[in-house]
Amino acid sequence: MTSDPALVLLDLALILLTGALLKPVMRKLRQPAVIAEILGGIALGPSLLGLLPGDLPALLFPASARTGLFAIAQVAIALFMFLIGWEVDLGRMRTRTSEVLRTSLAAIVVPFAAGTGLACWLFTHHSHVDGDRVGLAAFVLFVGTAMAITAFPVLARIIVDHELQRTPVGMLALASAAVGDLLAWCMLVLVSAVAASAGLGQLGTVLALSLLFGAVLALVGRPLLRYATDHMTRTAGRASYLLPLIGAGLLTAGYTAHEIGLDAIFGAFAFGLIMPRGNRTTALHTRIAVPLKHITDLLLPVFFITTGLSVDLARLGSTGLIEVAAIIAVACLGKLGGTVGAARTLGMSWRDSTTLGFLMNTRGLTELIILNAGMRLGILDQQMFTMMVCMAIVTTGMAGYFIPRPAPPAAPPSTLDASPSRPAPQPAARTDSPRSRPAARPTAPPAASASTRS
Repeated sequence: MTSDPALVLLDLALILLTGALLKPVMRKLRQPAVIAEILGGIALGPSLLGLLPGDLPALLFPASARTGLFAIAQVAIALFMFLIGWEVDLGRMRTRTSEVLRTSLAAIVVPFAAGTGLACWLFTHHSHVDGDRVGLAAFVLFVGTAMAITAFPVLARIIVDHELQRTPVGMLALASAAVGDLLAWCMLVLVSAVAASAGLGQLGTVLALSLLFGAVLALVGRPLLRYATDHMTRTAGRASYLLPLIGAGLLTAGYTAHEIGLDAIFGAFAFGLIMPRGNRTTALHTRIAVPLKHITDLLLPVFFITTGLSVDLARLGSTGLIEVAAIIAVACLGKLGGTVGAARTLGMSWRDSTTLGFLMNTRGLTELIILNAGMRLGILDQQMFTMMVCMAIVTTGMAGYFIPRPAPPAAPPSTLDASPSRPAPQPAARTDSPRSRPAARPTAPPAASASTRS
């Protein structure tokens, strides 16, 4: 019989191959890579593979192997959240502050309010998880926050793919999403504290420890990190210690957040926020960001598989289909309504306002991280989790079809006049003397360049 470690290796190979096969297909459909990986995870779970005889998901991903995959996924998510925290450019908040704050707040407040209203209706059907009753406040706050999320990394990739990074719409979307995600993570810390606490006394303890943790990171951890990174990047022999030091720090921060009562992702994200951004940025990027990015690219698909194994579309039923339609509708209308309304008050055209709205409507990987946190906190049952994953896929996939395509590159100027109605230009006649002026003769056309031959 195959041992569990060997089966985990086989599962990893299957995960990587599935993602590699689906990404080119999704790219042709104008979808980001995250959609391919999400759909790959769902396909290997009970929603598709489970429909075949033999219970293939349980055979390929038994409980003993899922434990190893879950641990790998948690490491990948911790590294990813650290990079996201590091990439949050707080300087963007200082430029066009009024416009950014107005857009980001509208893109959060409106969908959050709509989501909390919807959550009150959904709670009657999803008030228990594994036999335990979910607190109404935790459920309502979590669903509202999940509706308000914008996936900053997916949004950034879509903006680059559509060549919008230097346009006013693209720059405003990036800045607003960065501010909005920061506010949304703060809201999720509160939701996590509410869900983890058994009463107001414990809630106060969790909040107090969270504030203490943040203060230690900002007042002690940040200066130490700046000193250590600056000192190590000056000395070639010590630069190799940077990656283990930062890796140990972010994992310790994740563990500390978990012990406080929050999800570990908040600790890794907070550690990314305190990373130095000014001095020796190139050295830090080469020594830390590049290798961690390669690791997350390799391991992050494991997270999508573990997510897909919990998605079972076949068990939604007619009631579930109505609920998932309502969730998608409220998510889209809330984000689009809030963002487009704010953009119009800034004087943006309808076209630019709509583009900004669909950009801010993308949820992608960030939404899946939050939904998995909701499962671990005991806020979402499996059916509610499945419906929210469907919403994340739909809202992310919409952007590729409603955002204008990048303009095709301008054709190089041709050296030939291809118009048949006009003769080739004649060379100017010599003006030495009217009598000695020779007759004008057409010159041979120049050879076509390599760019015009094709």
